[in-house]
Amino acid sequence: MKLQVPFIQLPVSFDAAALEAEIAALGEGPWKPHPQGFAGNSMLPLVAVGGDPDNEAFAGPMRPTPELLRCPYLTQVFASLGATVGRSRLMRLSGHAEVTRHADQGYYWAERVRVHIPVVTQPTVQFECDKAVINMAAGECWIFDTWRQHRVLNDAVQSRVHLVVDTVGGGRFWDLVNRGRPHDAPRAGWQCVHIAPAPGEVATFACERVNVPVVMSPWELNDHLGLLIADAMPHANLPQVRQIAMRFARQWQGLWFEFGEREEGRPRYAATLQRFIEEIRGPSQPLVLKNELRWFNALMTIVGKFAVSTAESPTGTAAQRQRDIGDNA
Repeated sequence: MKLQVPFIQLPVSFDAAALEAEIAALGEGPWKPHPQGFAGNSMLPLVAVGGDPDNEAFAGPMRPTPELLRCPYLTQVFASLGATVGRSRLMRLSGHAEVTRHADQGYYWAERVRVHIPVVTQPTVQFECDKAVINMAAGECWIFDTWRQHRVLNDAVQSRVHLVVDTVGGGRFWDLVNRGRPHDAPRAGWQCVHIAPAPGEVATFACERVNVPVVMSPWELNDHLGLLIADAMPHANLPQVRQIAMRFARQWQGLWFEFGEREEGRPRYAATLQRFIEEIRGPSQPLVLKNELRWFNALMTIVGKFAVSTAESPTGTAAQRQRDIGDNA
């Protein structure tokens, strides 16, 4: 999700030692290699489709995994965020390893923010986002702008472990964000509430049930197109690209008010989407976004592959959409 600043510290903190003890009690068995095979990266699923730790899908009803339910304080941390939770994990980065520089451009990331709560870390661990570089201390709670280029470097010997919660937010969550502290703002006078463990209490929290549209609403479509247009670097082709995109958005809105999500309208949506892709492909090829991504590629990963789900869709099968939803996860 695009934010106004690279990092925001939320006004809550947690008992990192208590979290570390719960996680250590799980043992090494539940840890898995990073699904994209990044060297030195491993993860332990905590919220997954159907609560199945072996299901790495981004779409489907999310549930706590058995490992999360064995960790009462971890469930309390999730509940304290006041958010509807998507796929979430513990992320471990071994000593002298890194998360390489990238920007998250999959559809999944357009509306989701990543909450980072360091459990085991060292002062030398660097989290970079755009030009900002910070160290997230154990027990703190941070979000960052996943739309910008970012990387993590652990130059210590010890492993770094973060709780990473993916979420679209919720009323209480965005209240926390509004009281948050941008990374470069002074700490003096800023209030942060510590949330201590409640022994043995397994907390409940809201999880996603709907993740991907059957047909993208015109309001969501306009939001995505607006972001892509606003974030494009200046180019002579940009006015033409904007005109094509806005004409497509008006056509989509007309179809929406005629069909909504009804199956009978989906071939019309798919045909309209295909014409739009063919028309905008050429003039948009030279365009680059401020985060260094190619404009057309970002359009396809956010809009082209997910605007409509149908056999006639120009963007492939449901299985391909499932693989594409979380590019750069």
